[in-house]
Amino acid sequence: MGDSQRKNWFTAMGVLFIIVATIPIVRDLLIFGPDFVSDFFTSPDLTSEKVSTAMYGIGGFLIILGIRVGSYVR
Repeated sequence: MGDSQRKNWFTAMGVLFIIVATIPIVRDLLIFGPDFVSDFFTSPDLTSEKVSTAMYGIGGFLIILGIRVGSYVR
């Protein structure tokens, strides 16, 4: 009983970040089409697509961190 595993919440948060980052990109692809979405990525303004790209990076970092921390706990 005393040898229970800790929950790996870093990986769960990383997956959540990636799912949340995918929603605006898919939404804009369905509404505006791929031409406008590519313009949103390359425009000098701060757009939801650029924020989603940063969220992909944060989500990937959290997943890697969760895998590394999880391997030390066991």
